[in-house]
Amino acid sequence: MKSFFKEKIESYLHFLLHVQKYSPNTIKTYKLNLFEAIEYVGIEFLDDTYELDLIPYRIKLIGKNKKTIYKKVSIFRSFTHYLKDQNINIHLKNDENIKISKTLPKPVASNYIFEALNGCDSDDKLMVLLLYTLGLRLSELSNLKIKDIQNSWVRINGKGDKIREIPLLDEVVIELDNYLKKWKPNVYIFENDRVKLSENKLRYKLSKVFKKIGIKATPHQLRHSFATDLLNAGARITDVSELLGHSSLETTQIYTKLSSSLKMKNYQKAHPLCKE
Repeated sequence: MKSFFKEKIESYLHFLLHVQKYSPNTIKTYKLNLFEAIEYVGIEFLDDTYELDLIPYRIKLIGKNKKTIYKKVSIFRSFTHYLKDQNINIHLKNDENIKISKTLPKPVASNYIFEALNGCDSDDKLMVLLLYTLGLRLSELSNLKIKDIQNSWVRINGKGDKIREIPLLDEVVIELDNYLKKWKPNVYIFENDRVKLSENKLRYKLSKVFKKIGIKATPHQLRHSFATDLLNAGARITDVSELLGHSSLETTQIYTKLSSSLKMKNYQKAHPLCKE
């Protein structure tokens, strides 16, 4: 029966890549986790239904942190939802949720971003600006095409093939125009010898930019900075959610918790009774 499910895993991965438009890195993660899980999940076929028991897999995961276990089980659970959509009778046993605390995002402070922008060359400056002023995921930056930018607006084909449009700031338009005139890319904004720069290459380039000022920063942290800075400046959460390409407000609301946390820290630093 495992061979049957391994074939279905390949079918599911094809669906995620070509229909849901998941990134290759996400597909790789799903593939590793699903093929690991299917080796341990108990499988029985009873009364025209596949009984999948997670207990053996959970035992295998003992010792890993709660977030890792939650992610692995969630990936397998999403796979079973796909099978149900394919009219395959599935019953998932011992599928109790693991309660984990949601950690707050870790944005890069705007003063560090400005310092990095002042210290990097013009080519890398565009990369930082696009991440910080558009709130892009790294995969979205890598896949950004010249034709996606028209009349100071950027059209982003995001997660789950969700389309959103984001305005470009005047400074970014100037940097973009200079960059395009200098490098004359063919299809994608960021290319090397007419080949799209990979996510890993862009991540490495960004890390070098911030390493110059003694800061460790990731592309996703700049996305966090984009969201928190907008909310702290009074932007409506619904607008920020749309700009980020979130499918629900609940995902965006974690940034409001971060804002409250920062306000509390500033309050404690400022109030006389909080000082020794």
